[in-house]
Amino acid sequence: MKQYLFALMIGMVAQNAFAGVVGKTVDYRQGDTVLEGYVAYDDSVKGKRPGVLVIHEWTGLGAYEKWRADQLAKLGYVAFAADIYGKGVRPATQELAAKEAAKYRGNDRSLIRARSAAGLEALSKLPQVDPKRLAVIGYCFGGTAALELARSGAAVLGTVSFHGGLSTPVPADAKNIKGKVLALHGADDPYVKPPEVEAFQQEMRQAKVDWQMNYYGSAVHSFTNPKSGNDPSKGVAYNEKADHRSWEAMKIFFDEIFGQKQKH
Repeated sequence: MKQYLFALMIGMVAQNAFAGVVGKTVDYRQGDTVLEGYVAYDDSVKGKRPGVLVIHEWTGLGAYEKWRADQLAKLGYVAFAADIYGKGVRPATQELAAKEAAKYRGNDRSLIRARSAAGLEALSKLPQVDPKRLAVIGYCFGGTAALELARSGAAVLGTVSFHGGLSTPVPADAKNIKGKVLALHGADDPYVKPPEVEAFQQEMRQAKVDWQMNYYGSAVHSFTNPKSGNDPSKGVAYNEKADHRSWEAMKIFFDEIFGQKQKH
């Protein structure tokens, strides 16, 4: 059933089922590397509006992140789904995804920060975007990337991590965070264990960041993605309640940081 729902989501993206939403693929660069992102916005909304950077899971930018971008566009934001890996680099298996992600999640986080910053720059330059009202969200690997972008001192008003990795090689970099932080975490996530969560919270406290953290009971890793299946014993599974509650928490957070209520 969950696989069917995810297939339906893909169909919605392909057919642009969100009325008024314009979605298109765009090429941009980080240094000499060509990246392929996806921008979505509601063409019926007039004037400049807040921009939200969306960072993908470890399998690379795909239908799931594009669907989330379309959802954000329908809420009244301009969404830019970034490409961290590079154009055409889309790992086809979990093993390949783990290998690719490892290039960015080691002790040197400079590349993941640079690729995330390139996406933020591309978003800020879109004509529909108010460059003074930016946020970043990320899923799993993308949650790690979103937090690293914030730790780099990027000009974002808010950062949201959905079931993302919370650790960092240099916790002191949290002092560079300019905006607010919201971490949305599966309480039973076996991949982001309590010591990592505790270290993240201590990092936020020591840097005096304005942060929040929501736990979702019975939720494991990747709880927002129907493609994750429905067997929590595997450590990765979709949780409909946690998906809905975390999305609603993000919307409230955005109302706060952007200072205005968008479409809900």
